[in-house]
Amino acid sequence: MIKKKRHSAKFKSIVALDAAKEAKTLNELASQHGVYPAQISEWKKKLLEGAEDIFSKPQKKDTGLQKKLDELHRTVGEIAMERDWLKKKLHL
Repeated sequence: MIKKKRHSAKFKSIVALDAAKEAKTLNELASQHGVYPAQISEWKKKLLEGAEDIFSKPQKKDTGLQKKLDELHRTVGEIAMERDWLKKKLHL
């Protein structure tokens, strides 16, 4: 059984940048980095497609998470106010 190699994001980005420079052929890069040329092409494609996102304004992707976080903060505040009110009532 052949184990798949897992490459780090850093390694993939280095190889993809080398491919984007086009200073060497895909076959030369493949032998240099020990990966298949098709894999390098895929990483290069992802790099070039995602490059626009680096320079675009950040968008809130997890608005659902932000809403939930805001709701939890509000609930914690309400509970803290109730606790303080009960402390005052019990001490009187």
